[in-house]
Amino acid sequence: MPAARGTKRTASKTSAVTASSAPKNKKKRGAAILLEIPTAPKKRGSVLTCGQGDVGQLGLGEDVMETTKFRHVAALGNKIVDAYAGGMHTIALDSDGKIWTFGCNDEGALGRTTTNEKDEGTPKAVSLPKPAVAIAAGDSHSAALLDNGDVYAWGAFRDSHGSMGLVVRGREGKACKEPVKVDIGEPAVALASGGDHLVMLSVSGSVYTMGCGEQGQLGRLSQRSASRDARQGFSALLVPSKVTLKAGASRIWAGYHATFVLDANKDKMFAWGLNNYGQLGITGEKRKTALYSPAECDAFAGNSWNGVAAGQHHSLAVDESGKAHAIGRCEYGRLGLGDRAGDAEILEPIPKLQNKTCISIAAGTSNSFAVMSSGEVLSWGMGSEGQLGTGSSQDAAEPTSAVCVTHQDHTPLHVSAGGQHTVLLVADPNPQKERTPTPEKETQEEKVEPVEEEKKKRPTKRQKKQEQDEEISSTSSAQPADAAEDTPEKVNGNEKKEPETPMEIDETDKPKENTTDKLTDETKDTEQTESEKESQENMDTSSQDTEDSKDSKDSKEEKDTDMKPEGAEKESEVAEVNGTQESEVKESKTVEAFPATTMSTA
Repeated sequence: MPAARGTKRTASKTSAVTASSAPKNKKKRGAAILLEIPTAPKKRGSVLTCGQGDVGQLGLGEDVMETTKFRHVAALGNKIVDAYAGGMHTIALDSDGKIWTFGCNDEGALGRTTTNEKDEGTPKAVSLPKPAVAIAAGDSHSAALLDNGDVYAWGAFRDSHGSMGLVVRGREGKACKEPVKVDIGEPAVALASGGDHLVMLSVSGSVYTMGCGEQGQLGRLSQRSASRDARQGFSALLVPSKVTLKAGASRIWAGYHATFVLDANKDKMFAWGLNNYGQLGITGEKRKTALYSPAECDAFAGNSWNGVAAGQHHSLAVDESGKAHAIGRCEYGRLGLGDRAGDAEILEPIPKLQNKTCISIAAGTSNSFAVMSSGEVLSWGMGSEGQLGTGSSQDAAEPTSAVCVTHQDHTPLHVSAGGQHTVLLVADPNPQKERTPTPEKETQEEKVEPVEEEKKKRPTKRQKKQEQDEEISSTSSAQPADAAEDTPEKVNGNEKKEPETPMEIDETDKPKENTTDKLTDETKDTEQTESEKESQENMDTSSQDTEDSKDSKDSKEEKDTDMKPEGAEKESEVAEVNGTQESEVKESKTVEAFPATTMSTA
């Protein structure tokens, strides 16, 4: 027996050597095609924004709450090389590798400590150990790829139960107010953010995911395991893990509830996540459901693709010749295929873009954007918040030219769609020129009408997320999603209001002088006259703040109560277009302040 075991052991050892030698040769052959850590984009320029700015995501100053035209974010200067729009915040990368953020910081999406609303809306730098070469932004989180291949992230993910946090601490998920390292065991070469998940591509062509997986967007967990209530809980969701792919990946993209991957040979597209409108380009029996593992996108077969952008229920794709295509849900004109009743079940060429070459695309919740090689910026779909940048709040069923208040002579490079705002990067023809004026100087001529303090109160991220979740349909049928948007479609379709120009103001349109102090004792004891009531309405904002604060606290306990303050008709219109009403007011925060970093140019 011992001799037999010895013989067997010798044979096993020999075969092991033979078996192990093959993979070693394979690795050597594959080493030549390992992906490399990228460098940051070279073209420097300026950032323009449009849409809703109620939480400072436009970076245009406290007075600019909304704009239907692209306007220059002067505080960022002219050395930005990349920029992205998150759900309610904006992130930008400059030529020095520094990252700048502004917007809503409820769950740490800015990656820096903020003391007040003005601080949140002012672009300031994020502290990182090394220069960044790439950035990404989701609904409530942001991420950066450093020049050594490390990935850092901050903020929080969200699921149907609310905030998930970003990392696991104990047994719970905790949000991160400052950047934390996301370890995948090897250097990364690319990253992409969906609404509430983060995708990373490594040097070996492996794909790692973390975040919310309820719609299958992680691609590595079964439906039963993709919830915080599952046995492994947050540890299975918030710890980055590898997605099983037969072949390596060369590029990655992420959308609201989906992930796209181009294989190493660059001839097959794979995807996973929500596919209830066929937006993944996966047809047949897998259409109108959610996919929890990678599947080949048959609608993408037979062509080579340079870019993909995924909205909530639709997707865009650009082939190697620069021709743009669309697939998925058609409501609000988000596909750019004109007025039509049916969804696009295959990738359909967008007619108005077929004679143009597209260099950048973006997909918002229910809208789309494209930058053409000719320098034209086009947008289509829902425009109720002015996020199309066309100069109005009307929807567009076909690609429509965007309007830039300034920088018309600058070449557009990149566009990114957020929750209710859009970010555009334009090249600077003279990168060495002096830095542009501060936002305060630029916006003096572009101020909106005086806004009541109650209107400036910021909705929480949770409230915005609940509005988006109403559109998410069942993973087995598209019917619930249709029902969820019946109301906003009807309201939006019937709305015929004239385009507004909130950026302009008449100098005579100023608050009246406070005459309350002039009232005599006898007048105070008698009934107010009509003129006194008018004076009372124009009281000093200090007293108005007290009343608004009291009203705000009372309304927080009543979720379904209409919160429109008197004189805030515009906010009411926005809430009606989205099919919901504001139900919460963000609690005021007291955060220990520390010296803020200010922007400077090289």
